[in-house]
Amino acid sequence: MSITFRTKVLVPAAVAVAAAAGITVVGGGSAGAQTPTPAPLPQGSQPVTLDPANFTTTIDNPYMPLVPGSRWKYRALSPDGSIERGLVRVTRRTRLVAGVRAVVVRDTARTAKGVKVEDTRDWYAQDLQGNVWYLGENTREFARGRPAGKEGSWEAGVNGAQAGIAMPANPTPGQTYRQEYYQGQAEDNGQVLEVGTPVTVAFGRFTDVVGTEDTNALRRFDVEHKFYARGIGLVLALGVAGDGDREELISFKRGGSR
Repeated sequence: MSITFRTKVLVPAAVAVAAAAGITVVGGGSAGAQTPTPAPLPQGSQPVTLDPANFTTTIDNPYMPLVPGSRWKYRALSPDGSIERGLVRVTRRTRLVAGVRAVVVRDTARTAKGVKVEDTRDWYAQDLQGNVWYLGENTREFARGRPAGKEGSWEAGVNGAQAGIAMPANPTPGQTYRQEYYQGQAEDNGQVLEVGTPVTVAFGRFTDVVGTEDTNALRRFDVEHKFYARGIGLVLALGVAGDGDREELISFKRGGSR
């Protein structure tokens, strides 16, 4: 149960990424028909070159604000009745990834009895247009509380891995984007389904919410719907195909300035 991004939507044809966003498309993406997206965001395996001058560690996108010191607690319920608990914290650390200074977010998952299942450091930065970019992750999995592997780890710019979008600046229904790309290891994509959806979770009721569909090109039948509330971020994740977990926000504390 990680809040990191599992996804799918194979978005075919390459879409030119706006020069104003400081991103240069290096090559084409997957072939095939595609509905034009409302904003020019990276698609599929499409290579991009990131301009460090166009990025900031101040991540204030209203649907994914990553303020240092912020903490989210989640509860995930699996169809078999098992429960996991997740804690996401925006650290005050940064890391240089593909030349871009990124914020380090720590995401840990534990069983109901407190045994660690996963411990991940995710790396995010925001471009000057307001898009939140996902630049990679260092994931460590645990079995019976002991380190068991680092499957799913990747870093933009290393071994052909490409950064993607965690949250668009202006989410619009129908908008598609790559979330991460590391061939054969992490090939996740997202699509905005709706904006303004009301959602109720343990932490409260929210009306200004962006709903997305996250899918994984390596697991075609793994589909997840996520809901992001303005001013808070992720409040609910529902496995609608494959993994049937329901993960909801149970508490949130906003951090302060650096």
